[in-house]
Amino acid sequence: MTAPSPSEPGSTPPAPPVPLAALLARPDLGLRLLSGPEDVPLHWVHTSEMADPYPYLLGGELLMTAGVQLTDPAHYVERVVEAGAAALAFGVTPVYDTVPAELVEACERHGLPLVEVPPRTPFTAVARALWRLMAEARLHELRRVTEAQQSLAAAAARPAPVPAVLGALASRLGGRAVLFGADGTESAAAGREVPAEAARALRDLAGVLGPRPGGPASASGDGGGLRLAAYALAGGDGLTLGVATERRGPGDHTIAGVAVVLLSLLTAPHRGADVTVRDGALVRLLLGADPAEVAGTLGPGPWTVVHARGGDGTPFATASLAAALGTPLVDAGAGAAGADGGTGAGPDAPGRARPGTVRLLLPSSSPVTAQEGWTLGASAPMAPAELAAADAQAARALRRAEASRAALVRHRANGFAALVDRAEAAAYARGLLAPLAEPLAETLRVWLSLHGSWDRTAMALDIHRNTVRQRITRCAALLDRDLDDPDVRMELWFALRAQ
Repeated sequence: MTAPSPSEPGSTPPAPPVPLAALLARPDLGLRLLSGPEDVPLHWVHTSEMADPYPYLLGGELLMTAGVQLTDPAHYVERVVEAGAAALAFGVTPVYDTVPAELVEACERHGLPLVEVPPRTPFTAVARALWRLMAEARLHELRRVTEAQQSLAAAAARPAPVPAVLGALASRLGGRAVLFGADGTESAAAGREVPAEAARALRDLAGVLGPRPGGPASASGDGGGLRLAAYALAGGDGLTLGVATERRGPGDHTIAGVAVVLLSLLTAPHRGADVTVRDGALVRLLLGADPAEVAGTLGPGPWTVVHARGGDGTPFATASLAAALGTPLVDAGAGAAGADGGTGAGPDAPGRARPGTVRLLLPSSSPVTAQEGWTLGASAPMAPAELAAADAQAARALRRAEASRAALVRHRANGFAALVDRAEAAAYARGLLAPLAEPLAETLRVWLSLHGSWDRTAMALDIHRNTVRQRITRCAALLDRDLDDPDVRMELWFALRAQ
């Protein structure tokens, strides 16, 4: 692993280098490779007729010359190589009719690519062709960065945004992305597996960063045959993003920078004092405090209580759920004490949150939608003074959701019948109405719906009114119930509807 490097400046990728092969492939230039590899990257073009061009080279150039002052080819090539030039292009005529053999031998000895430029090709044409190729490569890189930014932004809006952002980053860079905790452990990871040596080197590189004031924001290196990079996340929690790839493109740093910003926002609490007060109010309210004590802090409402179970198992699952539902008011420690205020009710008692349940408080204007990986139960909108009842509604709705394997179940606001669990009611109804055959049960249902009218029931069923009397009398006998009793009629009506 190499030493850490400071963060790279700029928000857009620099112009990427162009391989020499791209110039050689241009038929209009007519260039011919005489020695050396053709895959070297070219960063720019420089023309010089100095006997020693070393002082005027920055490295990475395609140095072009006609050999006006070429007196010692071997020494000339040594100086070009020392300056870090990428390749040498030699123009034949007017000074030389062919490329000197001593120059070719020196380039072969040092592994420096040597290109022959034909008389019909001006040096400016080679330079212009390289600039155009670099402009095309830069445009391609900018498009790649833009598409990656859009992909990362879309991932950040998914139900489990932290793993989604890591997955999008790993896919775009063609490697592995890891989120390290302050202690160096992997909090989440995505992408293809890397060799153990590379994984250790990446963890060590991430450990160089951290929450130290004034410390480096990023570092890069190599390990296990891969290119490594680490970035410190904002927020002061010591989280670090590590990336391992086979290659490092000009725009990779920019793409990783976008991921760092998104992950910093997704993993940092970003809570002001007023939000902290409101969170505390929610917890106290749901744990049994007097609603009047916190109603002023929460506001007039109405509010919706949501109970949730599930998640993706990462440390940020609850925060991601709260962000997806649009609320900072979340109690991730539900189950320590229930909405019954710690009265000792059993874990399945109405309104009691079981261990592992997350409770959230949303303004009624915020829609409650199903979230991937979660099972949700939502209450009806309630005023702050009624949130204890809303908490009980959300708990019952969550139990119904888990029983029916639904992603989201809302409280059924349809009177007293909503207070009875649907599965339990259906089971009770089947037992109560078991003695009745279908014609008798249907006659009883219609008769009750028409308030015990013999004539209207007969007309509705298209039977004689005496048949109605006989069937209702038979129902009373089979059920052993007094059908003139309003309580009996109400119970039978609910049973018939629940069946």
